[in-house]
Amino acid sequence: MDNEVIEDDNDINLESFGDEDDAPPGFRGMAKEYSGSPKHHQLEAKRKRLSWILGVSGLCILSYIFGAWQNTPAPTNRSEAYNRVGCDVPPAGNGVPLSSSSLSSSPSSSSNTLDFQSHHQVEINNSGGVQKFPPCDMSYSEYTPCQDPVRGRKFDRTMLRYRERHCPAKEELLHCQIPAPPKYKTPFKWPQSRDYAWYDNIPHRELSIEKAVQNWIQVEGDRFRFPGGGTMFPRGADAYIDDINELIPLTSGSIRTAIDTGCGVASWGAYLLRRDILAMSFAPRDTHEAQVQFALERGVPAMIGIMASQRLPYPARAFDMAHCSRCLIPWHKFDGMYLIEVDRVLRPGGYWILSGPPIRWKKYWRGWERTQEDLKQEQDAIEGVAKSLCWKKVIEKNDLAIWQKPINHIECNKRKKVYKTPHICKSDNPDTAWYRNMETCITPLPEASSSDEVAGGALEKWPQRAFAIPPRISTGSIPGISAENFQEDNELWKDRVTHYKRNLPLAQGRYRNIMDMNAYLGGFAAALVKYPVWVMNVVPANSNQDTLGVIYERGFIGTYQDWCEAFSTYPRTYDLIHAGGVFSIYQDRCDISYILLEMDRILRPEGTVIFRDTVEVLVKIKAITDGMRWKSQIMDHESGPFNPEKILVAVKNYWTGEATQKKN
Repeated sequence: MDNEVIEDDNDINLESFGDEDDAPPGFRGMAKEYSGSPKHHQLEAKRKRLSWILGVSGLCILSYIFGAWQNTPAPTNRSEAYNRVGCDVPPAGNGVPLSSSSLSSSPSSSSNTLDFQSHHQVEINNSGGVQKFPPCDMSYSEYTPCQDPVRGRKFDRTMLRYRERHCPAKEELLHCQIPAPPKYKTPFKWPQSRDYAWYDNIPHRELSIEKAVQNWIQVEGDRFRFPGGGTMFPRGADAYIDDINELIPLTSGSIRTAIDTGCGVASWGAYLLRRDILAMSFAPRDTHEAQVQFALERGVPAMIGIMASQRLPYPARAFDMAHCSRCLIPWHKFDGMYLIEVDRVLRPGGYWILSGPPIRWKKYWRGWERTQEDLKQEQDAIEGVAKSLCWKKVIEKNDLAIWQKPINHIECNKRKKVYKTPHICKSDNPDTAWYRNMETCITPLPEASSSDEVAGGALEKWPQRAFAIPPRISTGSIPGISAENFQEDNELWKDRVTHYKRNLPLAQGRYRNIMDMNAYLGGFAAALVKYPVWVMNVVPANSNQDTLGVIYERGFIGTYQDWCEAFSTYPRTYDLIHAGGVFSIYQDRCDISYILLEMDRILRPEGTVIFRDTVEVLVKIKAITDGMRWKSQIMDHESGPFNPEKILVAVKNYWTGEATQKKN
């Protein structure tokens, strides 16, 4: 499949017609109209009509073939084809260009480039010139629009609300491109990137000094090294995870998705990957500079986020395991609200792991500079909240304590007749999580008919889970999506990724961090599962169908997002962005130039974007990206030139800011 040659579809094949039903519309009915022996003048008239129709048709066909031959010559070699795509970006500084050789994953494969105008006759008017976007001041190099510390200080500090998302107003939006640091280099490829990052890409030594004893990060010449340490696992994340594996099964395939609250540089998530467990790690933008930026530079999934007053941007029943290693979240306060939120996003039967204060307080209380009484009260309070959620404490051993959520609420409903608080929520969509305040009621699980039935449906073990029918679909809880739709979507994305692979080096480590801006059922991520990549699956918050729960049931991760706002990440944290139908959704909701500038902010220099949309929308996009110094080309749909949906492949140029720039 990978080495197939794409045949040109421009030639028109003419076939002889058989009986009346096979004839073109203009010919049907003639046999009936002239039944019996025709007279001479009738035969002559018929011959003239036929000659005229065939002659005009032949001239039209010859003109089309001649025009196509003249305007769309086949490239003489593969490099010529790639130059037309616009991916042959000249190198600059320390950047590694995305060359024609690196674009192809199969030397023997070939494809014809799309001559856009000859197929569609749509004229792109550049007479007015392309709008240029200037570089932003160098002070914005690590700008995170919706988690800007300066803006955050204006908001209420109660429950850390000031660290939540607070996006700029329209008049505050930047109309410039975020610069990379002056000596920015292409990051290390995975798996080497797990352990190393270039110092010049994230020039912050603070963590290497503040967390030196805990072995988070070290500076070695021109690079950072990540030994895998953490506050509660100085022996390294690998040894710490082995300790967890002795208490609950991490390698059986039953645990696939995890969430790490207050993740640091995400070493826990980084070392879970070798066990086929995909963790969503998050940490706030705080005094420890660039924790999430370090995580993503390493090729590890992470987002800027905090448990404050609003729900986490994930659906209910998403994660098989939740983790806190000295994450400093006051689990016992605010009527147990934070543990209640963990309960919402935890799957039936899922685990919550806690290490750090107050666990094992009898050993550590002096180092934590707290009294024994204070720590004991905190642990007792946490135990009480967990019990009120109907969780079962699995074990407490050494530095680890583990609880398990029930697989259904049959027994919990009975207990709530005695223990009234927290009550079970009555009327609420548990998946609603975009700017939705947390609540102090328990998110109800779907009904179960027996005590041993998993509420909402049991999941297959990984890796079968990726392509098994998700319970949300098999139970019909998402209107309009059936098991057949799901299977068709999988086949569709299998074909699309095969098509992409002909031009993009998916298997060579060129891309690691991938974002799907409109993920639907997660078919793109599933089709990439065999490659050394991970995908942040985004479901637009204003979609007609909320499918993010399906994506998590497949064993992938993602988040809700309104693309009229900035994403919760640092600049330059994604290698490849897929935008299928995104701009058809948002073109009437907000200025698409700001969406493209946001994509430019989060895309690495020389990163790639794949747009899929109508011709009219792609023409608008290309006009803007030309002004952003992106190289791009509109190409045919994988099914051929006659599909109204087209593909725009764009590559961001390598450029950096100037070290001497000052903010006015």
